[in-house]
Amino acid sequence: MAITRVGFVGLGIMGAPMAANLLRAGFIVTVWNRSPSRTQPLVEAGAVGADSPADVAAASEVTISCVTNSGDVEEVALGPGGVIEGAAPGSVYIDCSTISPETARKVAAALQAKGVAMLDAPVSGGDVGAQAGTLAIMAGGDAATFERCLPVLQAMGKTIVHVGPNGAGQVVKLCNQIAGGLNLLAAAEAVGLARRAGVDPEKMLEVVSAGAAGSWMLSNLAPRAVRGDYTPGFMVDLMQKDLRLVLDAAHETHTPLPGTALVSQLFQSIQADGRGRDGTQSLIDAIAKLGGR
Repeated sequence: MAITRVGFVGLGIMGAPMAANLLRAGFIVTVWNRSPSRTQPLVEAGAVGADSPADVAAASEVTISCVTNSGDVEEVALGPGGVIEGAAPGSVYIDCSTISPETARKVAAALQAKGVAMLDAPVSGGDVGAQAGTLAIMAGGDAATFERCLPVLQAMGKTIVHVGPNGAGQVVKLCNQIAGGLNLLAAAEAVGLARRAGVDPEKMLEVVSAGAAGSWMLSNLAPRAVRGDYTPGFMVDLMQKDLRLVLDAAHETHTPLPGTALVSQLFQSIQADGRGRDGTQSLIDAIAKLGGR
């Protein structure tokens, strides 16, 4: 039987447009956010407001969360008034946050004991992808649960891949953050050289983005930084949280990640300047600062 009732917990930069896309796709959507004011635009668009994650889960066949960190997911899923208190046996919890693989497996096991399945399904594509419904979604969990929930995921994303059991989605997201951070560093260094050599960085980005060195970061974030636009599609503070998870996983698996460690240190310099809430494109300024500009 097709899923018709979907809940959404966490209506931030990413969560709000993801929930809006579920509404546009025709799902009956119930929403909750820690700051109640964030629910109002969605309620006005046709969603139903709830008083807790448990109430969201009680009204939904599938409950989705998109929150900040591992502790937030544990609170939303397993804490007082959490999803576990409202979700019916046979329902599904999908977490789209970026958290530790260990936390994803812990939450999945606790829910499974109550007869509730879980997918850890972090997303990539930033606020642009969230608004357009073109996110990349990497899902860990039971394959049959993934297939059942695919129409829900397709309302929010374009490239949707089942990558393995619970926890695997988060491992793949950490790999995504490695590649994203290093692509940003490449963009920052390219812009830095263009500026120092007297070449218009916007012209450089226009042509390089269209060639073999092109990347999403080069096309979408680098031009923002060149124009002085540091509005966050994804904040430095959140990227640093993710990179800490990456480096923790690297430590646990004895995986050398020298480039990722460097990117984290450069973001640290942005945070030291009090700019942790700027977008990650501000990495360009960390390279400029090293050059005395």
